Amino acid sequence: MTRTVSESFTLTNSKHLASKVTTDMWRCRQLYGQPSEASINDYGTELALRLRDGFASKYEFGFKAGEERVLSWRYIVVNGDLAAADDRPGRIVSGVDISSAQFFNQLTTSAKWDNLSAEEQAKWEAFYPFRRQIKDGLKDGQGYWQKDLQYSSNGVLLPRETFRPY
Repeated sequence: MTRTVSESFTLTNSKHLASKVTTDMWRCRQLYGQPSEASINDYGTELALRLRDGFASKYEFGFKAGEERVLSWRYIVVNGDLAAADDRPGRIVSGVDISSAQFFNQLTTSAKWDNLSAEEQAKWEAFYPFRRQIKDGLKDGQGYWQKDLQYSSNGVLLPRETFRPY
C-alpha cells in the first residue's frame, strides 16, 4: 500500500505565520507605544498576502535612530523546512530607551517578486493595504543580534532574531 500526500502553502498557513509576527508587534506596542493598532492590522494583512504568494524574504520592525537599529525584530523566510518547531510569540525585550528613536517597519522582497515585471508588481501592489517603499536595510547600532524564536507552518519557517542594545 502506498500513500501520496500533497501539501501546499495556503492563505491559512500564511495567516498563521503573520499572526505570530503581529502578536510580537502587539507586545511591542504594549511596551513601547508603537506601532499603532491600525498599522498592526495593515502590516499583518500585507505580510500574510506576501507570504502566501512567496513575495517576502525578510521582514523587520523595531526602532531606529537615524539609519541605525536601536531595537529590532527580524524574521527570515525559509521554505521547505518541514521539521521545524512552532514557538509561541512573545518574549519581547523590555526596558530599552527608545526616546530618541522612531518606529520602522521594513520588508525585503523575494527573488520571485523581483522577477516580476513592473506592470505585474503594480497589479499585485493593488491588493495590499498600503504601498510600501522597498529599500535597503538599516545598519546595526550599538548592540547585537540574538536568535530567539521560530514560527513555522506547512513547510515555511520564520526564525526570529532580536537586535538589542549592549
